[in-house]
Amino acid sequence: MADEIKSRQLQIVNQIGELVRIEAFLEELGDSWEFPLPLVMSLNLVLEEAVTNIVQYGYDDTAEHFIDLLFGLEGDRLTITLVDDGHEYDPTAREDPDIHLPAGERPIGGLGIFLIRKIMDTVVYQRKENKNYLILTKKIES
Repeated sequence: MADEIKSRQLQIVNQIGELVRIEAFLEELGDSWEFPLPLVMSLNLVLEEAVTNIVQYGYDDTAEHFIDLLFGLEGDRLTITLVDDGHEYDPTAREDPDIHLPAGERPIGGLGIFLIRKIMDTVVYQRKENKNYLILTKKIES
């Protein structure tokens, strides 16, 4: 028998204050889907980084924009897809920063996507119909 596919979604607006809603949503999702607490904490960090970048750099205007967070679980594979209508930006095209350089010599930025890549198994970017899709996957360890 094939694994059951579970899915949930959360829609937020492009405001930093929405990070609180994401955290609460992840805690409830973790309970419902029986994720270990360290995984929930890691996922919150990943989404905090990704959403903060969208909110801070994705838009030129002050209008309200929606960001969709789609969660899917099939067997032990979690997929999180972030969808926004901000500027086209492929964070996966950016090279990892040299974390061995002293902090003062490192260029500003780039640590967020580096962190996301370290926590998640895959990070894929797509641009479709004037929207950004950041697709993150993680194998759930029992």
